[in-house]
Amino acid sequence: MAAKREPTFRESVDLMFNRAVALTDLSPGLEEKIRVCNATYTVRFGVRLRGQIHTFTGYRSVHSEHMEPVKGGIRYSMGVNQDEVEALAALMTYKCAIVEVPFGGSKGGLHIDPREWEEHELEMITRRFAYELIKRDLINPAQNVPAPDMGTGEREMAWIADQYKRMATTDINYRACVTGKPVNGGGIQGRTEATGRGVQYALREFFRHPEDVAAARLSGTLDGKRVVVQGLGNVGYHAAKFLSEEDGCKVTAIIERDGALMCDTGLDVEAVRGWIARHGGVDGYPDGRYVRDGSKVLEEECDILIPAAMEGVINLENAERIKAPLIIEAANGPVTAGADDILRQKGAVIIPDMYANAGGVTVSYFEWVKNLSHIRFGRIGRRQEEARHELIVKELERLNRGLGDAWEMSPDFKQKYLRGAGELELVRSGLDDTMRAGYQAMREVWRTRQDVDGLRVAAYLVAIDRVALSYQSKGL
Repeated sequence: MAAKREPTFRESVDLMFNRAVALTDLSPGLEEKIRVCNATYTVRFGVRLRGQIHTFTGYRSVHSEHMEPVKGGIRYSMGVNQDEVEALAALMTYKCAIVEVPFGGSKGGLHIDPREWEEHELEMITRRFAYELIKRDLINPAQNVPAPDMGTGEREMAWIADQYKRMATTDINYRACVTGKPVNGGGIQGRTEATGRGVQYALREFFRHPEDVAAARLSGTLDGKRVVVQGLGNVGYHAAKFLSEEDGCKVTAIIERDGALMCDTGLDVEAVRGWIARHGGVDGYPDGRYVRDGSKVLEEECDILIPAAMEGVINLENAERIKAPLIIEAANGPVTAGADDILRQKGAVIIPDMYANAGGVTVSYFEWVKNLSHIRFGRIGRRQEEARHELIVKELERLNRGLGDAWEMSPDFKQKYLRGAGELELVRSGLDDTMRAGYQAMREVWRTRQDVDGLRVAAYLVAIDRVALSYQSKGL
C-alpha cells in the first residue's frame, strides 16, 4: 500500500482551516473569502556585491485586510517560497484575531542564507528589498507593518525603518512602519523576549485549569515538569530560560541543528546558549549527553515538548513515536495536519501555534501604538502612581507608631510597593492579560462544544468567527 503523502505547509494550514470551518454556518462565499490569500507580490532585485550583481527573490503576501494595517514578519531563509509565505500570512490573520490585535495577516520572506553575507552586504540587500516593498505601499504604518522572523532581528528592522524614513520624509509616524526595532530606535522594552515570554504565559494559563491539565495526562503545576525544546533561537531560548528560572521546569533536552543535548537533572539554558554562540552548535558541551541525531530526541519521554524552530518537524513519519502528552507550538506549523490527527488520537494535547506564539505580534502591537502616540509607556502615570502608593505606606507607618510599633512591614515590601510600573512592567502585564484572554476564548469553545476535539479547532473557530464579523460589518 502506498505511503500516505505528507501535505505541504500551506496544505496543512488549509486542511486545519477546512476541518474547523466545516463546524460553522458561514456562507460558502464568506468562507472562501476568509480562506484565500488576497495578494502576493514577488520581487526580484539585483545588488552589486563582491564585484558582481547578485539577484535575490523576495515575497510579501497579504492574506486578509479585514483590518488594516496588515501585520507579519519578514524571514530570511533558503526555504522561503510563495507557498510558505502565504501559509504564514494566513496564520497571522488567525493569530491576530485570537489575541484581538487590530491587524490583518501578512508575511514576507527573502530567499537568502543570511550567514553567507557580511553585515554591510546584508544591509545593502535589506535596504533594496525594503525599497521594492515601500514604493508599492507594502511597508507603511497604515497599511502593512513587518516585524522580525526567522533569520532577521532588530538590526534588520532598524535598516528598514531608516529606509522608509528616507523615502517618506514627511511621515511623522515613520517609526510605526515596522516593529521589533531596537529600543533606542523606536522599539519597545520586552519585544525581543515577547514570543518566548508569551509561550511561558500560555503554559501558565493552561496549568491554571486542572481539567485541561488532566486532559494532557498531567497533574499539579509547572514546577518540576520535564521540558524538551527544539530550537534554541530567540523564541526557544527565552521560553526555556523563563520556564526553568521562574517556573521550576527542568529542561531535560535541547535540540539544535548539529544534534541534541540531554540531561535528566536539567540543562543550564544560559550556559548552553553561550556555548552555541561560541562554537556554532551544541556538540562538545561538557554538562550533558550529546546525541548526533537530534530529531530522535523529539521522541524522548517528557512532560512538555516545545518545537520552536521550523515547520513540519512533527510529521507522519515520527508522530506515532512522539511521547510528550503536552505539545506547545512555539514555532509556526511545527505539527503537520496528518501528525495532528495521529497525536490527538493518542490523547496528546496541542496548544496551537496561532495562539502559543502570538506574544510577538501582541508586543509588536504595543510598539506600533507607542510609535503612533509618540510617548513611552508609563511616562505620564508612573510617578503619580508612586505618589499614591507612598501616601498609603506613610499612613500605615503612622498607624503603626500609634500602636507602639506592634508590627512591621516585610523587609522589601515598601520598596516593591512604591515602585511604579515602567514600560517593561506594562508590556509584560499587557502580554499576560492578552495570553490569558486568548486561552480562555479557545477553552470555552473546546469545553462547551461536543464537536470540537482539541484546542486547534477551537482556536480556528474563534479566529474565523472574529474575522467573519469584521467582514460582515463591512457589508460582505
